[in-house]
Amino acid sequence: MSEKEIDQYRLTDLEEPTDEMLAFIMHEVAEEARRTNEEAHKLYFAQIRELYQQEYGNINGK
Repeated sequence: MSEKEIDQYRLTDLEEPTDEMLAFIMHEVAEEARRTNEEAHKLYFAQIRELYQQEYGNINGK
């Protein structure tokens, strides 16, 4: 299955997706969710570190 075929397919089409199409779509969604979750996780802890440093100074005591 080509990337063009995947890009042209819409879940609202009257035609059901093939198992291959559905697997590809699900894989892409899972990868995007993993990536955005990792970015949010890094941002969250960076913000916690920043707030801690503002309140208590450098974490390493330097």
